[in-house]
Amino acid sequence: MNRIDRLTAILIQLQTKRVVKAEEIARRFEISLRTVYRDVKSLMEAGVPIGSEAGKGYFIVDGFHLPPVMFTQEEASAMLMAGKLVEKMTDRSVRNSFESALHKIKSVLKDSEKDHLESLEAYVQVFQFPHQQQESFPNHFLTDIQKALVQREVLSIEYFSNQNQLTTREVEPIGISYYSAGWHLIAWCRLRQDYRDFRADRIQSLANTGKTFDHRNLLTLQEYMKSLVESHYGLQKAVVIFDKAIFKYRRYVYGFIAEVDLGDKVQMTFLVDNLQSLGRWLLAYGSGVEVVEPDELKTILVELVDRLQQHYLSKSVV
Repeated sequence: MNRIDRLTAILIQLQTKRVVKAEEIARRFEISLRTVYRDVKSLMEAGVPIGSEAGKGYFIVDGFHLPPVMFTQEEASAMLMAGKLVEKMTDRSVRNSFESALHKIKSVLKDSEKDHLESLEAYVQVFQFPHQQQESFPNHFLTDIQKALVQREVLSIEYFSNQNQLTTREVEPIGISYYSAGWHLIAWCRLRQDYRDFRADRIQSLANTGKTFDHRNLLTLQEYMKSLVESHYGLQKAVVIFDKAIFKYRRYVYGFIAEVDLGDKVQMTFLVDNLQSLGRWLLAYGSGVEVVEPDELKTILVELVDRLQQHYLSKSVV
């Protein structure tokens, strides 16, 4: 990137937040702090009203806005790909907002870039095997959850537990996280007096109570996830690849944590405390399954097959 393009990009970055640290600019453009100081000084000399606060960073003085800029072909393509992910991996509330934002972005593109996106559309697709979800779940709460996180507001939810019991809770949200093919609301549950993980697609209803909470008494999302990982100490990780031909017949088991589409195959990752149980489950899928790791699980499968073979050989002896 030449210096003129970098100066323009820095100016845009300064308008994305109230205060931007010099270190953030340096990391983004892979330049030294000295170069950041020199670039910001050049912008100020060009008449851009940039203020600074010791120990915090730079900010644009209220009232100044850079005129609309054009997107590059690469940036527009990236937005299209992001839209494909949003379509498959978020709920209706986020999809609607992103679609509206994408239309605004497309409206300022040059005709050639619009034609590029229209052609690219047919060549990009995200395939996700849907988990089982009841039709009764509204599927439009992620936007409300995001607002509550920023405002630190208590939410009242009706939630179907794993035992399919409908419970009403008041929760203090600390974050949302995507894993195991779904979004999860992480929150302090006032009913259970402990942290709980709620799958967003199992929330029947959600309402803002209008009450706020003191976030200083709670873990951050990062602290919670770290504690979750530490609590899994002693569990064994297993990575298994399924042929898609048989994948649709599988059912998730306890310990499933991640899924990756590999084209004609699907890779699943588990954290389990009993490899024998996992091995017995995998045996049902025969040659349609390949264990990537650990080697111990491969050995278990071989032993299970040997026992099964010996069992039926002994039955066939007259």
